[in-house]
This record gives sequence, C-alpha cells and structure tokens, in this order.
Amino acid sequence: MKLLIASDIHGSVYYLEKLIDRYNIEKPDKIILLGDYLYHGPRNDLPKDYNPKKAVELLNNLKEKIIGVRGNCDSEVDQMVLEFPIMADYNYLNIDGVDIYLTHGHIYNQNNPIPGSKGIVLYGHTHVASCETIEGITYINPGSISIPKQDSKHSYLVYEDKMFKWIDLIENKAYKKISI
Repeated sequence: MKLLIASDIHGSVYYLEKLIDRYNIEKPDKIILLGDYLYHGPRNDLPKDYNPKKAVELLNNLKEKIIGVRGNCDSEVDQMVLEFPIMADYNYLNIDGVDIYLTHGHIYNQNNPIPGSKGIVLYGHTHVASCETIEGITYINPGSISIPKQDSKHSYLVYEDKMFKWIDLIENKAYKKISI
C-alpha cells in the first residue's frame, strides 16, 4: 500500500494545490493528514494564499482517500464543513504488517505516548521534519507543507514497501529515506 502523508496545511491553498499535484503524480492508495487543516493559529503568520473556504473545497474533493486526525487548530466548526472525519485525537492502521499510529502531536507525542502504541507514530504539530526512536517507538514527522520551522523544508512523506521518504514539496524530490 502506498500512502501520502502530510500535516499542517493551515488553510494555504498554494501549498495544498502543490500537494494535490503530487498526489496526482504519486497516486497513493490513501492520504494521511495529521491535522491543522484550515486555521493558521495565533502563533503563526498567515500562510501563502490563505483561503480556508477554497481549502475545504479541495480537501472535500479527496474525501474518499483521506484519513485524518485532529490538530490543535481544528474544531467542531471545521468538521462541519469537511466531509471526512477529523476529530479523533489519534488513529491506527496496520499496513504491511506494521503498526502505524496517527496523531497531531499536541496531545500524544514522545513525552506522552498514545496508550498501547508500538511500531510507528506519525505526527505533525512541530512543523519540523524528523525521525527518532524512543523506547521502541519510531516517531516520524513529515514537517509542514505550508509553514515549516527550524529550517525545515515544505515537505510531506510517501510510504511504500516499508520505506518512508521525505519529499521537498517545492523541488519535488526526496531528501531523506528510512526503511522500517
């Protein structure tokens, strides 16, 4: 199974359209979105081409492909307009025999693991692409497509054949890979 994994869109139609272009090229089975879909939050500057209404339309066009979780900037009003579930604090998949947990990172993270989690935890929130293993759990962050921080790239992940690849959304090329 092939997955496209992204986080922290924050209502940026510019970067969301770039991600959708990559979706059309990558042709994943599912899109994993790790929260913060529409609102930019009080700590972030407005992202490029901030347009939550247009972002809703673009995301809803892919609703059959999306598996999502709730970010700290997401609320019930966002769920009212998005046509796929976003209100779970975490989710679980078993892909290729690998346990993969999905969360945003503001509640569950390296300091507060998802109860019973093992294997892989995919999370966003920090806007920093990263990978680290703590007590047998590998925490993987795709970074943010719209508002990267700490010199991270505008990035997302592709998972296929037990490998995660970080893809630079601007340059359209992989810059890091890990096998699991």
